Amino acid sequence: MSTPIVQIRNVSKRIGQKTIIDRLTFDVPKGEVFGFLGPNGAGKTTTIRMMVGLMSISEGEVIICGHSITKHFEQAIKHVGAIVENPEMYKYLTGYQNLVHFARMVPGVTKQRIDEVIKLVGLENRIRDKVKTYSLGMRQRLGVAQAILHKPSLLILDEPTNGLDPAGIRELRDYLRRLARDEGISIVVSSHLLSEMELMCDRVAIIQNGKLVDVRLIKEFVEEGGKLSVQFEVDNPSKAQDVIAAALAGANVQTASGSIEAELEREQIAEMNAKLVQAGVKVFGIKAATKSLEDKFLEMTGSEQIV
Repeated sequence: MSTPIVQIRNVSKRIGQKTIIDRLTFDVPKGEVFGFLGPNGAGKTTTIRMMVGLMSISEGEVIICGHSITKHFEQAIKHVGAIVENPEMYKYLTGYQNLVHFARMVPGVTKQRIDEVIKLVGLENRIRDKVKTYSLGMRQRLGVAQAILHKPSLLILDEPTNGLDPAGIRELRDYLRRLARDEGISIVVSSHLLSEMELMCDRVAIIQNGKLVDVRLIKEFVEEGGKLSVQFEVDNPSKAQDVIAAALAGANVQTASGSIEAELEREQIAEMNAKLVQAGVKVFGIKAATKSLEDKFLEMTGSEQIV
């Protein structure tokens, strides 16, 4: 397995006697969209600020591409692009002029690279218009273009969907997935839109009260335990209940109007369907439900509000 782009090792942040972040440890692999979730006040923004050197670290290390953010700041930060909330642009300049202005501050950014990122974020048709005419979604895309001009290995976005309408959120999600896939960039995203994070991210970390609760692939979060709640739409729920109860001793089988529901392993779904048909029960539909990221988040954090 390749070395992670980001390694956070026992990072703590104390202000006075209060511990804001408590021994946080996790990795961000190359080319993944990594979600950072937590209830209000959990310490997400504090952690992001420490990752980019905007806040000092009381204890531990943040290592980016093999360089410590505290010991070798310049070597580490050159691999990072970041947007904290809404990107700030010169609104009286065009999108292209903004990118050129930023490129002058970063060695090695060519005109060809500027054209590449414009195409990558889909702004070809509006890049010569003044930023003051852009929607918030377009400004977010221009901000992403600016952040990746220098080909960073890591892109950090703190609440990038703030103020976006559903179409803008979907656009941003598609661009981030494309960046991870086509450019191999690791992307860390902090957001309170759990349904969107479930669609956008490969992996998520959940923190609460400054402590790490868990880090897992999205698939592992929603399929934890291996069992699915499966609903069979049948013509005879009572008979179907008896068939499944007989086949699976101790199984929790519940009946509803026109259906039965049971917790089954994935492989058992086809087996139970076959047994129902053999017993003369008509099966009109099968629906398996996994828990959403939101369900798992609320379970793990005690139903606290997420922000």
